[in-house]
Amino acid sequence: MKTKLHGSIIVTYRCNAKCNMCNVWHHPSDRQEEVGLETFEKLPEMFFANVTGGEPFIRKDLPDIIEILRRKSRRIVLSSNGYFTQRIISLFQKYPDLGIRISVEGLPKTNDTIRGIPEGFDRTLRTLLILREMGIKDIGFAMTLQDINAPDLPYLYHLAKALGYEFATATLHNSHYFHKLDNRIGKVDAVAEQIQKLIQLMLKSKKPKEWFRAYYNYGLIHYIHGNARLLPCEMGEDGFFLDPFGDILACNGMNDKLPMGNLKHQAWEDIWNSQQAASVRQAVRTCPKNCWMIGSVAPAIWHHPLQPMKWVAVNKLRSAFGKAPLVAVEPVRPCDPVPGHP
Repeated sequence: MKTKLHGSIIVTYRCNAKCNMCNVWHHPSDRQEEVGLETFEKLPEMFFANVTGGEPFIRKDLPDIIEILRRKSRRIVLSSNGYFTQRIISLFQKYPDLGIRISVEGLPKTNDTIRGIPEGFDRTLRTLLILREMGIKDIGFAMTLQDINAPDLPYLYHLAKALGYEFATATLHNSHYFHKLDNRIGKVDAVAEQIQKLIQLMLKSKKPKEWFRAYYNYGLIHYIHGNARLLPCEMGEDGFFLDPFGDILACNGMNDKLPMGNLKHQAWEDIWNSQQAASVRQAVRTCPKNCWMIGSVAPAIWHHPLQPMKWVAVNKLRSAFGKAPLVAVEPVRPCDPVPGHP
């Protein structure tokens, strides 16, 4: 087992949002079938755990789950839509060292249209501001880019910086996890232009972390053009997903669900070292989808730092001389599916 093992813990597929890019709310998990605390106890030690859903704060026993994960992981970040303000506040009052990333899909009208939650932007911002007032330090919001919200991207970055929050990006993906295979970006060049603006802003930052986030966003441009990943995907080697039914997955990006095993019924070591796990890892290595999500990209940057470092060095120098970053992409390669192409 690698020492830098990271896990994404999907505690539920129940969700109060009705996002246009995700159909999980059409396919909620049954509360009675979701894994119990005894399954979370069987998880291995991790250096990082992301607790996600669905909407994780729908689970009333989430504080008990977090109590267990705190013994398993050095750092825990929750992904949420920010709607259940009081539940979020209560959890962070108990565990102020947790992190949280709240989904914000644009400025108010765009956000509420995409997420299908009336006054959702207001509730999200209120939750973020209360957490900051409480002194919580590991706070941020995350945006999933698509045609209708791309023009808001630079403004949300400025808002995050003004408030002192982390700012994360993703773009449309298709997989069994989202119950979507028809997500696509129609105006690829227009969306890429907005990402280029974000890259320029990040390169002007004094924080090295922002420079490598610029590189990550450079990879998003490659992805929406249908090109190969800039770095190899090693999910299933040093990262995994636990779903609400106990299945251990290498990733959530494949069209079909490929479990390594089931933690409700097996020990972690038996799953991780099984022939089935080896078969899933091989499927990841030969996967044609070229997904570019932060959960797989961040570890890839750690393990393969030379290319990102070279890109950062060249483009920081260009930024210092007032030149635009180098964000040209290769000719489109066929891969299935591609968000910018049917």
